[in-house]
Amino acid sequence: MFRVAHLSDLHATPARGGVPALLGKRLLGWLSWRLRRHRVHGPEVLDALLADLAREAPDQVVVTGDLTNVAGEEEFPAAREWLVRIGPPERVSLVPGNHDAYVRVAKEQGVGLWRAWIESDPDAGARLPGVARDGYPTLRVRGPLAIVGLSSAVPTPIFLAQGEVGAAQRERLESLLADLRRAGLFRLVLIHHPPEAGAVARRRALRDATALGAVFARAGAELVVHGHLHRQRVGALAGPDGPIPVVCARSASDVGLRPERRSQYHVYEVEPAPGEARGWRIRMRVRGYDPATGAFAAEGERGL
Repeated sequence: MFRVAHLSDLHATPARGGVPALLGKRLLGWLSWRLRRHRVHGPEVLDALLADLAREAPDQVVVTGDLTNVAGEEEFPAAREWLVRIGPPERVSLVPGNHDAYVRVAKEQGVGLWRAWIESDPDAGARLPGVARDGYPTLRVRGPLAIVGLSSAVPTPIFLAQGEVGAAQRERLESLLADLRRAGLFRLVLIHHPPEAGAVARRRALRDATALGAVFARAGAELVVHGHLHRQRVGALAGPDGPIPVVCARSASDVGLRPERRSQYHVYEVEPAPGEARGWRIRMRVRGYDPATGAFAAEGERGL
């Protein structure tokens, strides 16, 4: 059995005010953070989550973006400190979210600071043509798992939180998924935005969800995990061998002003199942924050 913990939407870094740093979209985001969001996302919840992760000791941790709030240049090194606390790069895999691309930021000052947690295995590109040399999809092989990272994080105009994978990334993804299927690996795909068309309102949706869904329909995958919605959701995409489970995790740092949004993370237990149609058995366990104790506890489980 291989165990993977999924976290998303940490929003772990305070958004600081000031001009000219906060203009246009950043200013509106900062106002939202200052008026409301700073009360929703608490570092004490992340502290409790990290303590629970240490007890659970999963084989791998995956994070599906939104470590920052308004992509302020001071937020990226602060978010890197959280990544260090979550675990070393070989045990933690990351893709960015729309808040990490809130506005355009030079790579070396932005997500480039997280490169060690994002980039593919050193030999992945030489072995598989679908792996981008310096970009996405990324590939990390851990035991029986092939962890495929997609980026849907693109800067968007004010009032939009959309994402896009793009034609080049989709083309490489299809080739990569096919190669990994032939290798007999469990294909776990990470993306920030929900990949299903119609899963969320247009202003927050993945622009090319229909085209991405067609890739999965042809090439398949065993599990797709995402964030962005700040709520638990289990859906599906059509695949060549039947439905592909698609699961959204809540924000990892939500203090629970709205109980249905209170912080959770998921632990997936994956094991081969040669006698079953898909060839794999997946068990999803939910760990949730309890404000009364200040700790995480079991909140249910299900098969996928």
